[in-house]
Amino acid sequence: MTPFKASQSKALSGSIAIPGDKSISHRALMFGAMAVGETVIEGLLEGEDVLSTAEAMRKLGAKVERDGDGRWHVWGRGVGGLIEPDDVLDMGNAGTAARLIMGIVASHGFTTFMTGDASLRSRPMERVVTPLKQIGAGFVARSGDRLPLAVLGAKSPLPLAYELPVASAQVKSAVLLAGLNAPGETRVIEPVPCRDHTELMLKHFGADVTVEEREDGGRLVRLKGQPELTGRSVIVPGDPSSAAFPLVAALLVPGSEVTIANVGLNPLRTGLMTTLQEMGADIEYVNQRTEAGEPVADLVARGSRLKGVEVPPERAPSMIDEYPILAIAAALAEGQTTMTGIGELRVKESDRLAAMAEGLTACGVEVEAGDDWMTVTGTAGQAPKGGATVATRLDHRLAMSFLTMGLVSEALVEVDDVTPVDTSFPGFVDLMSGLGADLRPA
Repeated sequence: MTPFKASQSKALSGSIAIPGDKSISHRALMFGAMAVGETVIEGLLEGEDVLSTAEAMRKLGAKVERDGDGRWHVWGRGVGGLIEPDDVLDMGNAGTAARLIMGIVASHGFTTFMTGDASLRSRPMERVVTPLKQIGAGFVARSGDRLPLAVLGAKSPLPLAYELPVASAQVKSAVLLAGLNAPGETRVIEPVPCRDHTELMLKHFGADVTVEEREDGGRLVRLKGQPELTGRSVIVPGDPSSAAFPLVAALLVPGSEVTIANVGLNPLRTGLMTTLQEMGADIEYVNQRTEAGEPVADLVARGSRLKGVEVPPERAPSMIDEYPILAIAAALAEGQTTMTGIGELRVKESDRLAAMAEGLTACGVEVEAGDDWMTVTGTAGQAPKGGATVATRLDHRLAMSFLTMGLVSEALVEVDDVTPVDTSFPGFVDLMSGLGADLRPA
């Protein structure tokens, strides 16, 4: 464990580039492995989670290399062409990758063993296992369908029509990835639109996929099975979930102005930006453009006085990973910020809802929380007392959120372990320090 601390900061300033989008990085490697020919990836996030995916694709038979210029090359085996791994796939802390790869191998007629770190092994996989069983796959797992587990791939996979019980991009993607190697049409109905990186990348690699808007506000995704995917060039934009931390830090530290270059702005990922702007945040979008079907822009964030808002539950799918750092912003806003429909936070890398409430309370912020909601009463721009050591529970987003809080607290805030940050944001400490943040080993 590597404890770290953050102290009250002077104005932050500068221009930065953040690591590549984790969701797109995972998928670029996976689709490259299932395509025919070479896929070239620029801007891949080289955090531990994505490196776990790269190694998993190698074990499934793809050739994956990084060149001296930082580009990644994947030579795939075609849809249905992956091979039985001769070793366990160790996914580390990569929950997204684990669930998506379960979908891929579920429609291959071999057995795959998967495990992960202590955090990932504690997280339930049942919501992915349930639909994948319907295509003909079998599973041998611990209680709650937790890792380590074995996926017994279907020798004759069936196309699936599945309605998501709750909006989940991971479950939707797992079903679609399983459907790639099944004959006929696979259909997924989502009650609320959630991240569509899988659909966009399927189209980019040549799959026949359509998305229909439903009268009830949901979507129907249709995928024709057994296409021939073709290797493509992929430019990975900056991860909006990573951009959230320097963005909120710039908003909260008075007098700050920070430019964050090349941020992916997929409209199903920008719930945090929408919420912050409703709170009064000064965020400007410049140099807007499109890269491989994904909208991209540079963000300019300036110190702002925020006010509390009610965040509607239907926004949760577009910002589920950003609620921890939103709670930090809410802690300094004027009035109350209420977040509802966030029960999924209880089954992330940690029980994020409970951990955020506990950490904020320890730092002197008034918090109320229930099964799927949290209300934070802000300090109206006054520095919270801080002075706490927060348990990160092997959760990278908790670590970065509370280090951000330390930048605006009266007394320093310490996190018990900063090492999980490398799973998604390698170089976070150096980047924030370069903007003027006071971050140091404890």
